[in-house]
Amino acid sequence: MRKKVLFLSMMTGLLFVLSGCTEVNQDITSESTGIWNEFFVYPLSQLIKYFAELFGESYGLSIIVVTLIIRLILLPLNVKQLKSSKAMQDLQPKLQELREKYSSKDQQTQQKLQQETMQLFQKHGVNPLAGCFPILLQMPILIAFYHAIVRTEEIRQHSFLWFELGQSDPYFILPIIAASTTFLQQKLMMADAMNDNPQMKMMLYIMPIMIGVFAMTFPAALALYWVVGNLFMIAQTIFIRKPMMANQNTGGASK
Repeated sequence: MRKKVLFLSMMTGLLFVLSGCTEVNQDITSESTGIWNEFFVYPLSQLIKYFAELFGESYGLSIIVVTLIIRLILLPLNVKQLKSSKAMQDLQPKLQELREKYSSKDQQTQQKLQQETMQLFQKHGVNPLAGCFPILLQMPILIAFYHAIVRTEEIRQHSFLWFELGQSDPYFILPIIAASTTFLQQKLMMADAMNDNPQMKMMLYIMPIMIGVFAMTFPAALALYWVVGNLFMIAQTIFIRKPMMANQNTGGASK
């Protein structure tokens, strides 16, 4: 779990590094070249424009709709990630028993620990890396959508509700909502693993602060995307975790 937290932190940092370092100051057009622009960023930019035209040039509403579409497309990957995380959490007591049984640091004991750990994973059909693959697959799409938002000129020229899409929210309402929903989303996802893991507790507070700070400085269009994405993920986590927990409790009762 500790390694996964580190991995998630690194991938989150990579998301913002890539977002900030690759042509974010260049508008995306049909003349933009390169595989990244032609096959990822430009199609998403056109999708935003398409829905904006359907909704009477409302680019804010278009961003909400496209965000929901992307989240629905990624839903199977997110479900797989949640199930994998839940399976790993269920195995934590047995993994802890193995660590205590083979607590010696000599090479032979550690090899035995690795062997029995892998046998435990195989017995329960758990792949410790399965929860990371969905995140890796989602990253290009999410980064491309970020680029589509900040590099589409029309978005910067429109407003939505009380804010200009191309500028940061002057009242800091969106950043506060973005940080709050990030906190709630992470709290729901980490609920089973947070009690005995200081790293998880640290991430619970660090991520919302990061998102809030970015939302204060980045265009409000991006903050809107974060808010909508977070609300979707919160609903997804609630509706997926509840049946999973019910099935676990039913299984435990039948035993």
